[in-house]
Amino acid sequence: MRLPEWTPELKPQPEDLVQAVLQRRGGKLLPLDRGLLWSEPFTRGWNVFVKAVRMDMGGSKKLRELAISTVSLLTGADFEYQAHSKEFLAQGGTQAELDAMKDALADNPRAPAASTTLGAIEKVVIQYAAQMTLDVKVHDTVFSELKKHMDTTDIVELTGAIATYNMVARFLVALEIT
Repeated sequence: MRLPEWTPELKPQPEDLVQAVLQRRGGKLLPLDRGLLWSEPFTRGWNVFVKAVRMDMGGSKKLRELAISTVSLLTGADFEYQAHSKEFLAQGGTQAELDAMKDALADNPRAPAASTTLGAIEKVVIQYAAQMTLDVKVHDTVFSELKKHMDTTDIVELTGAIATYNMVARFLVALEIT
């Protein structure tokens, strides 16, 4: 990490903040948390916001984790990929689907995956996440395809998760948090 890992001795933070992060994390601070905790307001906002994205939104958690894994691979956020690919598997995804996603991103991340392993919705989620991550702008054809599979709330929440994890990835990569 490009910064020293946060400790209470280096930068005291309010106990309620540290406890809120520990509660969200299941009792253990991750390296990401030890980077965030240098800033009280940033950590407070992050903790509430990312918790809402990860825990409170509806829709398919499997597809959300596939999108987050896509963002992580494309941005080089290996730390994030390790966490979210495991969560994808825990949500019913398969290793074959992760391998097909990696192949699709290696071939042409902006194009639809040619894989027969992935279903139509998985293909469009990967393409949508890739276009949001690499280009920001999403092609109308991709968005139209996404609308065939998701309602408005699901699209808003998927888009929010992809945008959020682009932020997470950029924080991790810029500060070399692993």
